[in-house]
Amino acid sequence: MAPSANQPAYGKDEKVLCFHHELLYEAKVTDSKVKDPNDKNGGFMYQVHYKGWKKTWDDWVPQERLRKFTDENKELASNLKKDMNAQRHAAAGKFPSLSTKRRPYGSDLAGSSARGSEDRSSAAPPPPPKGTKRGRDIEGIDKAKQEESFVNRPAVRLYLPDHLKSILVDDWEKVTKDSKLAEVPSPAPITKFLNEYYTFEAENRRAGSSEADMLEEFVAGIKEYFNQALGRMLLYRFERQQFHDVHKQIGSGHGEHAGKCFADMYGCEHLLRLFVSLPDLIAHTNMDTQAISRMREELSKVTQWLAKRVDQYIYAPYEHAGQDYLDSAKTGA
Repeated sequence: MAPSANQPAYGKDEKVLCFHHELLYEAKVTDSKVKDPNDKNGGFMYQVHYKGWKKTWDDWVPQERLRKFTDENKELASNLKKDMNAQRHAAAGKFPSLSTKRRPYGSDLAGSSARGSEDRSSAAPPPPPKGTKRGRDIEGIDKAKQEESFVNRPAVRLYLPDHLKSILVDDWEKVTKDSKLAEVPSPAPITKFLNEYYTFEAENRRAGSSEADMLEEFVAGIKEYFNQALGRMLLYRFERQQFHDVHKQIGSGHGEHAGKCFADMYGCEHLLRLFVSLPDLIAHTNMDTQAISRMREELSKVTQWLAKRVDQYIYAPYEHAGQDYLDSAKTGA
């Protein structure tokens, strides 16, 4: 049960994990106090001592920087450290060249997403028409500034458990090689998964806190983004006919699926595709370092939670599409 607003969530001498910049460190709570004596619902501040650090590093931190010392959060701390090391290694070397080679979702998941639908094209705009030498020089300077600005943006590196990576590769093979389809409507749709994850995770967050608000926004945002992104970037070509059929059922105005959204129909096989695409998508936004750090934490938690419950949410076998579907998919009807 989540602690009430007028009680500290962490007790004296409790072992915790505390954010310092983008990493989580083991620490101990040495004291606590009300953040604002005039606001009973304003939350608490906690004095922490970092394990292995001098007392000069002891600090008063808001509750948002603390995490319970659980196996799940220890795994998160380890993953954040791995991501940081990977970023440092990448910064010390050369940036990888962009490739147009088509790969399955999950085939290049060392931290950035793989966009593998065989019918998606690059989102890069076409080159501008050639102009004068001066114009080309100015254009080159502007392009260099844009590239430098993009490279210097904080990155989101999603650590995906190996089990989920293998599911993504199997998903690609079943659809593109074996001409099979995931069951839609799914026995365990994305809406069900997100609702149950929210119910579980909300117990660990104080009602009315910024952590609780972030969780609510994150879950609602993932659902909305999936509904918007599914038909645009998350499907393989072979799945398009199925998508059009589902779209008709939802928009028909009658029947058991009328009025539903795609997250009510599709399962976590497709949600995983969104998760591995999000790092690249976030890189093109104007999110600041703090917002990106919080987003990365939420993504890590939800993927870890899913990885431990694969049999519950990703269990339905893929189905052979049938000859009628194959013929329809070939003709685009």
